Amino acid sequence: MKKIHLILLLSLSLNVFAQNVKDKIKSFEDNLLGWDTSKTKKWTLKERMAFYNMNAVSIAVIKDYKIEWTKAYGYADVAENRKATPQTLFQAASISKSINSLGLLKLVEQGKLGLDDDINDYLKTWKFPYDSLSKGKKISIANLLSHKAGLSVHGFGGYQKGKELPTILQILDGQKPANSPAVRSVFEPNLKFQYSGGGTTISQLILENTTGEKYEDYMLKNVLTQLGMNESSYHQPPSSDKEKLLATAYNNGKEVKGKYHIYPEKAAAGLWTNPNDLAKYIIETQLSLSGKSNKVLSKEMSVKRIENNYGVFLNDFKGTKYFGHSGGNEGFVCYYIGSLEDGNGLVIMTNGNNFKLIDEILLSIASLNQWKNYPIQPQKESIALTIRKECLKNIDKGILLYQELKKNNPNDYNFSNENELNGLGYEFLKDNQLDAALKIFTLNVNQFPKSGNVYDSRGEAYFNKKEYTLSKNDYQKSLELDPTNQNAKEMILKINQLLNTQK
Repeated sequence: MKKIHLILLLSLSLNVFAQNVKDKIKSFEDNLLGWDTSKTKKWTLKERMAFYNMNAVSIAVIKDYKIEWTKAYGYADVAENRKATPQTLFQAASISKSINSLGLLKLVEQGKLGLDDDINDYLKTWKFPYDSLSKGKKISIANLLSHKAGLSVHGFGGYQKGKELPTILQILDGQKPANSPAVRSVFEPNLKFQYSGGGTTISQLILENTTGEKYEDYMLKNVLTQLGMNESSYHQPPSSDKEKLLATAYNNGKEVKGKYHIYPEKAAAGLWTNPNDLAKYIIETQLSLSGKSNKVLSKEMSVKRIENNYGVFLNDFKGTKYFGHSGGNEGFVCYYIGSLEDGNGLVIMTNGNNFKLIDEILLSIASLNQWKNYPIQPQKESIALTIRKECLKNIDKGILLYQELKKNNPNDYNFSNENELNGLGYEFLKDNQLDAALKIFTLNVNQFPKSGNVYDSRGEAYFNKKEYTLSKNDYQKSLELDPTNQNAKEMILKINQLLNTQK
């Protein structure tokens, strides 16, 4: 009798758990913004996906150090009518850096690399060209992993399928066919934080030079397989057997030419994966931090990794710490987060280009699973998306709507973030609607006159219009406001050469 009662009790508890998870999923799907007390309208996930022009969203929720549920929504490829599934692979973009750090730190634990040694001690096929900007100080692997190397090249744009791909040495030296500038010192190492995908690419070369293996092969064998991330790969381009699992990239709902870009900068942006696989990485990190697992790194190294932001970013909310990383490639945005205690976490991957929906999903799950001390606060609506439809029809009427809403509804929309209008301006710029882009960028300059970035953006629009003097003026203003803006420096030199040839 006791055995029967135990089985019955277990069965009932499992049913309650299943029902509880079902209720959470239903609440998440039917009332995504239920946590936001400022919202009067009940928004479904499907409605928010449409609002943000997001074709597919895939998520994995972690609770008590286990994957609580995974689910995918929408379409991996609209033209093919191919729905997204939990197995659909997305570009992890800069989340690639998190997994990359495991590969480097494993070599450190094996005594094959020294965290604080000069990177040139390990670079064999290429040497970093130190100059006066580094002030005689040497860059370490720790600097590369924590973005404290004082290096240029924030991120990479990728390459259209079928186009010639640069070698890693061409990327680091900014030589064609590379489409990014050379990775060089901007200021001395260990002075301050400056995000650099270029620095991560140097770590890719260090790994290859140290192991004698291709980056993707080493990472598969020593990191991905060890974590159970069996669907994931750093192969660029991806292998043909994965083709039907790959999500297609979209910008503002428009398919990226060639379906997605190729990223030979594998360590910085080249991982293809899904939320289920990334959740395994989060859980392993959590267990390693507590000394309960060491599939890749020891507890001591995992603690050092998190405390020093090697491939991760650590947030502290009233004493409760969470580690995470975001990612954004052409037509993909994603995010993951894990708690240092309690075993909570979340992975969100999309084939769109708007982080706003990711923020809303994160807050929804944090609320439903009652994450300790996680800040769940009402969010203002995106002003750029609110005026976007009007701008597409008539740019002047769209700007007028912006001004009316700012005057009459200042607290309802996000007017405080320059990236709102900047993103909208770049949408027009990419569509070669240069006059519309200039009007949006000019509005942004007027709203944020002390930001170097908004002048840089308008300078780019003027450059595309071949209005070189106006472009140069904006880049000079950008440099005045942000002396570390390497792009502005390079563009001014480029414009000077063009103006000299016109004389």
